[in-house]
Amino acid sequence: MALNIISNYAANVAHRNLQSSDEAATRSLAKLSSGTRVVSARDDAASMAIGARLNAESQALKTATVNVGQANSMLQIADGGMNTINDVLTRMKTLSVQASSGNVSDTERTYLNDEFGALKNEIDRVSSSTSFNGVQLLGSDSAVEATTATYGATTGLALSSANGFQAGGVTISGSSPIVDGNTVSVSLDEIGTTGQIMMTLTGSGGQAQSIDVTEYRAGPPAGSKAIDTGKTATLNFDELGIKIEMNENFGATVTNVDVNGSNDFTGGGAETALTFAVGTTGTGAALGNVDFQIGTGNGGNDKISITLTAVDTSNLGNKINTTGTLLKDADLTTATNAGLAIDVVGDSINDLQKARASIGVYQNRLDFAAQNLSTSQENTEAARSTLMDLDVASEMTAFSAKQVLVQSGVAMLAQANQMPQNLLRLLQ
Repeated sequence: MALNIISNYAANVAHRNLQSSDEAATRSLAKLSSGTRVVSARDDAASMAIGARLNAESQALKTATVNVGQANSMLQIADGGMNTINDVLTRMKTLSVQASSGNVSDTERTYLNDEFGALKNEIDRVSSSTSFNGVQLLGSDSAVEATTATYGATTGLALSSANGFQAGGVTISGSSPIVDGNTVSVSLDEIGTTGQIMMTLTGSGGQAQSIDVTEYRAGPPAGSKAIDTGKTATLNFDELGIKIEMNENFGATVTNVDVNGSNDFTGGGAETALTFAVGTTGTGAALGNVDFQIGTGNGGNDKISITLTAVDTSNLGNKINTTGTLLKDADLTTATNAGLAIDVVGDSINDLQKARASIGVYQNRLDFAAQNLSTSQENTEAARSTLMDLDVASEMTAFSAKQVLVQSGVAMLAQANQMPQNLLRLLQ
């Protein structure tokens, strides 16, 4: 090859090889620093695509495992509530047996029936208040609500929407001690000569709570809580689980009571309290199913549907005579009724254990689902690792060889750049 100054072929060849070696060393360094065999699609497009899907599957399996854990937690809460109800039913069975005996007089039987009724209310309270993240677990999820109120006409004043009581403005929470069949009376009274106005709600079971409504006066002078036109306010009788909504006319009602004590709403004489009956919507209705996502797809096999069974007094007992007595209808007022209650409570215990056994079945099934998810996640991670994870020892060996090539290329490029210096001797 001819010697020339303008073109240095040897240097060009050395430079090209150096570039290639440097790029290979850089890509190897990227793999070592990231820990993955496939940094970009150019490394292995097929493995990258499969690895991405496997990674998404693995992350979804982790979430499904969390779902199973939460499902088990929910069922454990339900089981705990059922255990409490079982203890209550055991006590009710004891009371029924005691009340059915002839050595107990009607007087003592009344005492036993009072406790029996209180325990029925406790079963309804536990069933309606046992929930998980807003999902009712043991009750029929039918909030207690007020039916049409009976407005008692009083001297110079009638309780109506015109006097501040919103139509449909009475709501009762499901955990209220005011239960199906109760009535609630409302009284509005001026206390002595202080000008203080108290609104009192009293349930037929004796539950009562009062709220000071003095500051709702329309005036003059107007109270600090007077309701503006078009606005409403809610009185929350939290001990009873009852809320009553008032409109702007309520202030005038309070003012009227304040000025004219004879117009107080009470329960006696010519003055009649506002009363409303309490009923439940959907009594005895089955609870809705809860579907838990335990897989990574959208098929039927990726979900477990858990059927919740209501175990309140409207669903326990039943079917031991022609009338189909439920636990909510049982009482101990007579020896005959007490004998019937023994069977009703016995059937209630059987119903409860059947529902509780169903919870146990679902828990065991979820345990097996959790085991399967753990195995699937482990194998999916292994498959992804095979495709995507870097063999550090092998790549480090390759990187060392590429480093030597880079260093050799730099040295040879330096030597190639020295070759034109030989031409200077011909020019001397």
